[in-house]
Amino acid sequence: MIMAYLNQSWRFSGSLYRSLFSSMLLAFFLWLVPAQGQALPSLTFDRFYSHVGVLGLTFSDEVKKLAGSEVEIKGFMAPPLKAESQFFVLTKMPMAICPFCSSDADWPEDILVIYLSERQTFVQNNSMIRVKGTLEYGSWRDPETGFISQLRLRNAEFSSL
Repeated sequence: MIMAYLNQSWRFSGSLYRSLFSSMLLAFFLWLVPAQGQALPSLTFDRFYSHVGVLGLTFSDEVKKLAGSEVEIKGFMAPPLKAESQFFVLTKMPMAICPFCSSDADWPEDILVIYLSERQTFVQNNSMIRVKGTLEYGSWRDPETGFISQLRLRNAEFSSL
């Protein structure tokens, strides 16, 4: 009788330990692996700069904090200069012409250069899109095109909304 009690007690506590161990193991893996579909930080055009004045543009603390991180932003694709380009300009409002300027001193405060990770079919300039990519800031000249940018998303991809 004592043996039967001990045997039954062991089965109960064994299954309890297995359940506890399984739960702990599951919790560990959920903590270790980032969730799919986890929301990326979202950026908007009005949060690019903390100050826009005669002495130029001052990047916002948010842009500085998010630099090097993957972010998402919504906007409009400006007409590309070449159909085979692997980059385009994202604008706050639809534009009929490409907004690239001759120097970073003339850089409009409401555009963002998008460098795609792979070629995608461009969309109409009046269609809103969502772009995801790695944020970079600071004056940079593209060695292939000579274009100068202040803000960029690298390794980007876009989708229509």
